[in-house]
Amino acid sequence: MKITYHGHAVLSVVLEDGTRLLFDPYITQNPLADVSAEEINPDYILVTHGHDDHISDMIPIAKQNNATIIGIAEVCKYAAKKGIENIHPMNIGGGFDFPFGRVTLTHAQHSSGYEEEDGQMIYMGEPAGILLQADGKTIYHAGDTADYSDLSLLGEQYDIDVAFLPIGDNFTMGPKDALRAANRLKAKTVVPIHYNTFPQIKQDPQKFVAELPGVGQVMDSGETIEV
Repeated sequence: MKITYHGHAVLSVVLEDGTRLLFDPYITQNPLADVSAEEINPDYILVTHGHDDHISDMIPIAKQNNATIIGIAEVCKYAAKKGIENIHPMNIGGGFDFPFGRVTLTHAQHSSGYEEEDGQMIYMGEPAGILLQADGKTIYHAGDTADYSDLSLLGEQYDIDVAFLPIGDNFTMGPKDALRAANRLKAKTVVPIHYNTFPQIKQDPQKFVAELPGVGQVMDSGETIEV
């Protein structure tokens, strides 16, 4: 599979059979994004939680591509109310075998809510991490989370090829906690995400990966790796 980072927590994945996946579509308002929302054409949109900086382009991208949204039940119910026909609601600890591979939602220590233009705050269910098993590989997108001890269970249960971990601090775990999380997960490669988008989450990703020799890897926005 080929994985491209688009800044913040946005990933696009192209599988061997050509299936296109998009994680946490925050593009139009994302100052680090290397593409426009109109250029993205996923078959499936995978969502970790319902904050604006993870789903702000979810509805328009799903509509223009007739894409299926996969995520926590409340996020999918919200999408359905906005006119999205193809949804697949899930919940924490649950997995499902899709045509392209298996998706499992994991626990995340965070919050989840979306503010509408009229100021109304919509409850968007529990936040999650996402485990993707496809093409014989296992990818973990942690979403927005703090470090927590049960990440060790993921490291024991899954042979994770690449883990995408937030390091921004303030809203998520910072670099020190992310290092601890990386050690719990035992992933072959760890890529920092969710940093430098806003002043509050300014971090040095090179300093972070230097603490993970042979494992840590910085991806610039627009960069693609093959797993």
